[in-house]
Formats: sequence, C-alpha cells, structure tokens
Amino acid sequence: MRHLMDWLIGRTGERTKGSVDYLLPSDRTHAVLERERKRADRLRGSFSLLVISPVERESLDKHLAELAEHLERRLRTTDVAGFLDRHRIGVMLPGASGEEAWKVARALPLVGNDGSRPFRVEVHAYPTHQVPDGDQSGPGRDATPATGGPRAAGSEQSAVRPLEALFVRATPWWKRCVDVCGAVFGLVVLAPLLLLTATLIKLTSPGPVFFRQLRDGLGGGPFTIYKFRTMYVDAEARKAELRKFSEQDGPAFKMTNDPRITPLGRFLRKTCIDELPQFWNVLKGDMSLVGPRPLDCKEAQHIDGWGRRRLEVTPGLTCIWQVHGKSKVSFNEWMRMDIRYMKGRSFFRDLKLVFETVAQVLRSRGSV
Repeated sequence: MRHLMDWLIGRTGERTKGSVDYLLPSDRTHAVLERERKRADRLRGSFSLLVISPVERESLDKHLAELAEHLERRLRTTDVAGFLDRHRIGVMLPGASGEEAWKVARALPLVGNDGSRPFRVEVHAYPTHQVPDGDQSGPGRDATPATGGPRAAGSEQSAVRPLEALFVRATPWWKRCVDVCGAVFGLVVLAPLLLLTATLIKLTSPGPVFFRQLRDGLGGGPFTIYKFRTMYVDAEARKAELRKFSEQDGPAFKMTNDPRITPLGRFLRKTCIDELPQFWNVLKGDMSLVGPRPLDCKEAQHIDGWGRRRLEVTPGLTCIWQVHGKSKVSFNEWMRMDIRYMKGRSFFRDLKLVFETVAQVLRSRGSV
C-alpha cells in the first residue's frame, strides 16, 4: 500500500512539473509575441493577450502549478502561454478580439484550490484601433481581479488596454537628464518671451492663451499637450470642412494657408514659439526633447498596426520628420522615420537633431 501511495505522489509530481513546463520561458514568449505582431501587421489580422499577475508576489510561487495546469487544459492548441517576466504570465490568443479574450479570461478558473483568488488579469488587444469605443482604460490603470464565472453586464472587468504598453522602452538615464536640464533651461531663459507671447495672444484675439489637446503618449497612454493658441476659438469645429485641403496624406491634418490661424499665430508657428510651452510637458516626463511627434488621439486611431510602434518610446518636441520630412513625404514615410529613430536613438543622434531643428527655426522654414 505504501508503494502505491509513493507511486501516486510521484505521478502527481510529474504532472505538476509537466504543467509548469507548458509555460514558455520569457525570451521565447516575447519572441512568439513579436512574431505574432508582425504577422498581424502583414495580414491585417488581430490578436489579444491575457496578462495574468499575482495579487501578492508570493501567490505566483504558491499557485503556479495550478495555474499552469488550468491553462494547459483550457486553452486552444493555437494559443500560447508563457512568462512575460518573473512575476507575470502572458496568454496569447491569435485572432481573438478584446471582448473574446475576456470571455476566455472569465472561463479560466483562476481560483486556488483553497478558495483564494490569487491572480488578476488584464486584456490587451492588437491592433489598438480595434479596441471598442468608450473604453477609457490605458497604461497605469489598476488591473481587476479575475475569478472566473459569469459577470453582470457593465462589469468593470471589460477594459481592453493597448498592447503598446507592454513593448515600451525605458528612457535611458542620459536622455532623461538632458530632458530635465533642457526643459528647465528653456523655461527659465525664455520666461520673458513666454510672458510677452501670452500677453500678445490675449490682446489680439479672444480666447485662452494656451491650446490643450490629448495626444498619444508612451505606450499609447493619452496626455495633455500644451501650446500657445495660434487659431481662432472655433478652429476644431471647422476642421472637418477643411479636411479635403490637407496637404498631408493619412490621418494627420497639415495645411499651409489654414484660414483658422490668427495673424499672430502664423508668426508663432513660423518661428516655433507656439511649441515652447511643451518644455513643461518635457519637464513632467510626458515628452522628451527628441522623439516621435505625438499625434492627436483621434488621428492616431487610424494608424495601421506597424506604425504604432513609434509609441514604444517617449514622444518628443522634434525628430527626423521635423528636420527632413514635413509635408514633403507621405504619412507612411513619416511613420518609418519615427521608427528608424526609435531603433537607433543615441545621445549624439539626439544632439544632432536638436541642432538641426534650431537651424531650421533660425531659417524660418516652418513650425514643428
């Protein structure tokens, strides 16, 4: 009888180990995820990713075997599960929308054998523009516990997050140091010019001094960008009727003789003075001195999947497109320029782009 019990315990141990082995190591998980992203870009497909993390750090070690066994039993053969890092499990669901991914998440019995609820889950969708309208989730929002079982309509467990948040590249220490020093220097040295500009805007046209707009930031998270107002107060309402005159293809709107711009605004744009309040965005960390120019959130929704890779780095005041592109290149080429910068950013490249941007401004060849 004792030999039988030892054999059963041994078989249970083998099954548990086998279940854990079902999970791919971190490097292979990220390789599969990147491959699936490229496939989705090429074939205009979609997929979702469940990110399962422990409520408490000890929960993963304690319940890992149970979780792996659940996943191995419940997932499709085309699904892939593995470690995203030491503390999170990723489950890739090819062809699944965010809504379908939540159905999978709710069907998984992510409850410990002791009745505890040790895990929480997030759903990330790719491409991001397929996330349902009205979803206000984004990077940094708290994840909600996943406990399995039915959910009432309108449950908070329906948020779908952009996948870009999982691919963000940390800002190098040297870049953040340069950003802070440059932003402080700009705000202090240019304070008289900033005050004079604000006064002139207030005196020459009705409306606020600053223009605020939501832009796509790092990982697709929205942030408020600040500029000196250069247009009349009804500018946004008139944008739709002027769309056909845009000189830039794609979702971005660029028009040289835009009738919505005030006389003072034309001067501010030509000299790039309207962009100076963004030193505050840089100081806050929403932006960098050099990086892909952030787009209006509404415009960014129309960008194809591969173009959204520019969101993997912090947006900036200037980049390759501002110096070598502008409306002379197509929108897709603009996106390629941003991705080229993203793949090869360095201290000396940033320094070169800053000097080239200053030279452009001094030659008054247009605003950023």
